Amino acid sequence: MSAPVQSAKMLREAFQVSKKIYESHLLTFKGVEGYDVYNCSIPFTYNNKTYLFGRVERRHEWARSWVRLFEQIAPDTWQLVPDSMIYALEDPYISFIHTQIILGGTHVRYTCGKQDAYYGHFYRGTQLDDLYYFTTGPDNMKDIRIVELLDGRIGVFSRPRSQHIQQTYGSESIIGFTLINTLDELSPDVIQQAKPINGLFGQNEWGGCNQCYLLDTGLIGVIAHKCYKSIDQNGIEHLVYMNSSFVFDPSMHHLLDSRIIATRDCYPEGPAKLDTLEDVAFSSGIVLRKDGKVDLYSGLGDCLEGRVVIDYPFEGFGKIIN
Repeated sequence: MSAPVQSAKMLREAFQVSKKIYESHLLTFKGVEGYDVYNCSIPFTYNNKTYLFGRVERRHEWARSWVRLFEQIAPDTWQLVPDSMIYALEDPYISFIHTQIILGGTHVRYTCGKQDAYYGHFYRGTQLDDLYYFTTGPDNMKDIRIVELLDGRIGVFSRPRSQHIQQTYGSESIIGFTLINTLDELSPDVIQQAKPINGLFGQNEWGGCNQCYLLDTGLIGVIAHKCYKSIDQNGIEHLVYMNSSFVFDPSMHHLLDSRIIATRDCYPEGPAKLDTLEDVAFSSGIVLRKDGKVDLYSGLGDCLEGRVVIDYPFEGFGKIIN
């Protein structure tokens, strides 16, 4: 059983007192008129151009998303790359492992027209326009993330969420961690057996990893999301998703730091897919800036993507090297 941790609600209250947000913007996406783009990957550079993968979906539809590639054409403005691959995924992320590009995302399975399961799907390759599907995560597990370590091994973060997890740990989900030597070892069984990381979530909370960064100290900096449910004055349940970060020591399997780094109200106002999702900020990740701060990207309300400028969240634990 995990030791008690400070509740996400209390962490949010403390964050609101001390928060520092230096810029706040919404992203604009061109070439997909009539669709929302949200819960994107972090921006990345390939062949001297800057891209990101975005989740594309109509406002009134659910679990009918595609992941598409966008190129940056101006600050906070992104253009659909014509004729780029269409992936039947949600919530994409990107990483670079052993000189290969890795694209991950959630694939929703339907049977007889009804949603009955979801999986993490992974694509790999050396050419951005020629990635191929190579493995799947465990049944009904989202937010699986991988990162290359100093010794060449690969760190794998899991996110099991089930009734068993709730009964065992008190939180709706946990985050686990394990190590593999090559991408060929990334399998549902390996991911499922990842050892839990204690201290991340309180009672009835949940969350997961969004983007992982190797630090020059050998530690791993993680941009994540931390979530809980709130009840309004009319008794209606709302979801609260917050941008969070933590630092993990893979050699000791130990959590070193965990904090809230932004909430939905840090970003410009905008619509939500539902009223009950107005307080949702689903992290994408951070990008280093020349001034020492970072751009934090986040999906908002299940229909927008935003960017804020914040202080480097891993200060004192090392510098990002990949």
